[in-house]
Amino acid sequence: MDKLLEQIKKGTVWAFPGGIHPPQQKSLSNSASITRLPLPDKLIVALKQHIGANGKLLVEKGQHVLKGQPLTAPAANWSVPVHAPSSGVITDIAPMPSAHPSALPELSVIIEPDGKDEWTALNKNKSPAELSHDELINIIHQAGISGMGGAGFPTYVKADTKQPIEFLIVNAVECEPYITADDVLMREHAKEVIQGIEIMQQLLNPTLCIVGIEDNKPEAIAAMKLAAEHNSKIIIQTVPTIYPSGGEKQLIKLLTNREVPSIGIPADIGILVHNTGTLFAVQQAVYEGKPLIERVVTVTGNTIHNPGNVWALLGTEIKHLLDCQGFSPVPQQSVVMGGPMMGFTLPTVRIGIVKTTNCILAPDHKELAEPGPEKACIRCSACADACPASLLPQQLQWFAKSKEYDKLQEHNLFDCIECGACAYVCPSEIPLVQYYRIAKVEIKEQQADKIKADRAKERFDARKERLEREQEERKNRHKRKPAAKSDDEKQKVADALARVKNKSDNGDEKSAVAAAIARAKAKKQQGEELEPDNSEVAKERALRKEQARLYKEQKSQTEVSTDTAPVDDKKSAVAAAIARAKAKKAAQAVSEEPQNDAPVDDKKAAVAAAIARAKAKKAAQAVSEEPQSDAPVDDKKAAVAAAVARAKAKKEAKALEEAEQTVSEEPQSDTPADDKKAAVAAAIARAKAKKEAKALEEAEQTVSEAPQSAAPVDDKKAAVAAAIARAKTKKAAKALAQAEQTQELQIDSAAPNSAESNTDDSSNSTEADKPKSADDKKKAAVAAAIARAKAKKLQKEGNNQS
Repeated sequence: MDKLLEQIKKGTVWAFPGGIHPPQQKSLSNSASITRLPLPDKLIVALKQHIGANGKLLVEKGQHVLKGQPLTAPAANWSVPVHAPSSGVITDIAPMPSAHPSALPELSVIIEPDGKDEWTALNKNKSPAELSHDELINIIHQAGISGMGGAGFPTYVKADTKQPIEFLIVNAVECEPYITADDVLMREHAKEVIQGIEIMQQLLNPTLCIVGIEDNKPEAIAAMKLAAEHNSKIIIQTVPTIYPSGGEKQLIKLLTNREVPSIGIPADIGILVHNTGTLFAVQQAVYEGKPLIERVVTVTGNTIHNPGNVWALLGTEIKHLLDCQGFSPVPQQSVVMGGPMMGFTLPTVRIGIVKTTNCILAPDHKELAEPGPEKACIRCSACADACPASLLPQQLQWFAKSKEYDKLQEHNLFDCIECGACAYVCPSEIPLVQYYRIAKVEIKEQQADKIKADRAKERFDARKERLEREQEERKNRHKRKPAAKSDDEKQKVADALARVKNKSDNGDEKSAVAAAIARAKAKKQQGEELEPDNSEVAKERALRKEQARLYKEQKSQTEVSTDTAPVDDKKSAVAAAIARAKAKKAAQAVSEEPQNDAPVDDKKAAVAAAIARAKAKKAAQAVSEEPQSDAPVDDKKAAVAAAVARAKAKKEAKALEEAEQTVSEEPQSDTPADDKKAAVAAAIARAKAKKEAKALEEAEQTVSEAPQSAAPVDDKKAAVAAAIARAKTKKAAKALAQAEQTQELQIDSAAPNSAESNTDDSSNSTEADKPKSADDKKKAAVAAAIARAKAKKLQKEGNNQS
């Protein structure tokens, strides 16, 4: 470090690669002093004149403002305010063409000066050394000072760097042709520039401050040496005239032999660079309290009659500067903002001056000829030799034309300072710098889109993760174990449980809910996983269900009883009596028949008994298999069924009368029969026949009456009555079957007795056998006829019920 300092103090200068020597053309404008122009008719003050965000607008249309009054306030990082260049009225706030090759509209404040040029209140400081670091930074920030050498970087950001600074370099080279603004500023205001340097030394505390000036500015070098002779830490260094020695990285190489890393800044290697005009603005802000509202601008060119440097208010239209300096345009006149190497042609002269405007060039066709048509690259490598950044311009141009942006970045496109040296030496007149500028813009747009997409993806992933986490928390909420309680909390729970237990011992009723809560607290105290106890609730629920079931059963029984209540009690009694009578009759008939001990013919008797049993069983089976249909019937169907029942009953009665006559006639034909036995048998048969006839007549009357009285009964009642009748019929059939079985047993027991009696009688008398045999035949026939009649009757009754 000491060796480097010694070399710098001795005036050692190191060379940088490349560089060119274009015609200087500085003598056109550096021979006269800086002049002031009359106030313009209007001022177009763009809100953004620097790198960074716009400020917050403080004024509105129609408002009167004073000179130096803030129009905006800093609102974000790297945001600096703009101020009113003169007093006047704001006539409009609207987008206006910007000082850019595209002339894209930028929001601007249009002020109509009132001619008074009245200043706002200023805060002057005669002793800046007494101000703190933060106070100085705030003054620079509120004054709206940004880099005036071309980039427009906010000065307060560079002055407030946290990195240690070894060298503070002042860029007073002004290497581009035609431009002499810094030259004449140092000649006339060298003291103020040195004061600005000392303020930055106070802020940055560098080891050494180096002011680099090209050797073609002897007057400026002398003035600066004179102004800085009292400060040993300020060195005025002369550098050779070569373009682009005024580039930041190139000047650092010239003065310190250090190289700024690719995609890096000078602060990374302990160096900070400021422009001469920027330091003068810092001095005006700190000492005089003036914000940045004007700057020195070189107005030159062969079409300008009075070329020179002027103090131009920010926002002054370029047309006003040209007119004040005697502008005589030529056909197809072009006006360039900046120098001929790095400047750009303006689409219109109705654009206001901004903080980075250092020159307005109005050349004729000889000075700055129109470029010819682009030709194919001949690979002469002149561009590579002239490049001060050691790049490959022809290779970059091929990649830019094919839009291979990845390869452009691999070949360090962003290290290009757009000095124009490559295009200046190109024999094919290829506008190389234009290719690079377009490619840089497109790459920056792609990078911005990628950043937006990445941020959107991050937000989406974060939202998705949050939703999944919330869903998982909802699922596991009931699975969470209770937090462990301290001993004090457990003791409180135990005391509460003891109090509850004491209350219950004293006779207080303990509800199911209180019991469940107590159990839950006990489990929780033991550290177990909390599980709900629903036993008491389940018991109460089961009790309610049982009560509901009993209520439904009681209700259904009440409805049935209510529906069947209108049925006539007399009819029910009659039906029951008929059923009982039929059962008794069948039982008596069966019990009386076997008591007849007369001998019968074995073969015929067995046949008759078998036939009778078969018919009885068939009738019982028919009755038991009748359909259990409870379907409701209407009144018309009930009437038809009653008529059919009456017809069947009459037919049955007639059949019984014929059977009675047959039985009564059979004994008369058998004259050999015993008169006493025949009379007894006939009496028995007549009694049975009469009894059957009487029962059938009663049934007929009941059936005939039933449809008339039951007609109003609805379908449900008819179904109930039909079910009752079927039950009674089944009961009677069952009784008849039992009677038949009893009859069979009695006949079987009577047969041997008959045989024994016949054997005994045969031994006594053979004449008596014949009459007894005929009598037995008659009795068997009577018994068979009666059995057949009963079977038919039962079968028909079963059909009638169905």
